[in-house]
Amino acid sequence: MQHMREPLPAQELFQIGEVSKLFHISISILRHYDKIGLLQPEYKDPDTGYRYYSTRQFECLNTIRYLRALDVPLDEIAVFVKNRNVQQIQSMLEKQRENVRLRQKELARIERKIENRLNQLLDAQTSRLEIITVEKKPARRLALLKKDLLPRSYLDLEHSIRELEQDEETSVAFLGKVGIGISRERLEAQVYRPYEIVFILLDEEDSFRGKTIGLPEETCVMIRFRGGHEQAEGYYEKLTQYIRDQGYRISGFSKEITMIDYGITDDVSQFVTEIQIPVEQADTKIEMVNN
Repeated sequence: MQHMREPLPAQELFQIGEVSKLFHISISILRHYDKIGLLQPEYKDPDTGYRYYSTRQFECLNTIRYLRALDVPLDEIAVFVKNRNVQQIQSMLEKQRENVRLRQKELARIERKIENRLNQLLDAQTSRLEIITVEKKPARRLALLKKDLLPRSYLDLEHSIRELEQDEETSVAFLGKVGIGISRERLEAQVYRPYEIVFILLDEEDSFRGKTIGLPEETCVMIRFRGGHEQAEGYYEKLTQYIRDQGYRISGFSKEITMIDYGITDDVSQFVTEIQIPVEQADTKIEMVNN
């Protein structure tokens, strides 16, 4: 076996510590390479167990180091070093190039999600609170579950979120994007409890296997306030009163989202919740505009 062969002349052998320094590779990694059969020492002293490497192994070690710098998996490197040829390294590098491109694409997706979240946090922290506004919301995509619930805190939403995710291969990154809602019918009847809808607002970059719905661009009457879902009922009353006073009518279910909550801070005084109620102009108002 390789590690039992007779040692070469002393000047051609290097102890494992010397090789570690020459190649800037830790001793533990060299021992691991030996253990898995990737690069075994030229000679292993049967009495002391010391490992010795020869200069003829340096080229192989340099190849391993180069391929590891390209993040090629060790098992693929092992196959190559045992049967090195041009076609094999070309195929291996082409495969690794594709892997790198896929990772770059995934990292770009993650970067966009981080940017979206940073923008939302900045928006929440600079919010104009307790003021009713009318804004157009762009088309959106949601994963939605219809069920009655009375959340007293964010913990009461956890089971519903897990239900939404049950068909997913991995957990959906939903921080700051979970919402609850009330149907148009109940809003018109001024019934604000219980909630009927739980949803996850999906970023464009999100991959979601379950059923989703696409919302068109909506005009929404909105308000933001300090607090969570348990403080929301009074704000629904304010919004529906405003909608009546302004001659609007409710056109869809509400979207209530805690922009800052326990997922981000334990300081409840920093919580920010937003309520959106989609509206359209009532027929009488449209006739006035047309006239």
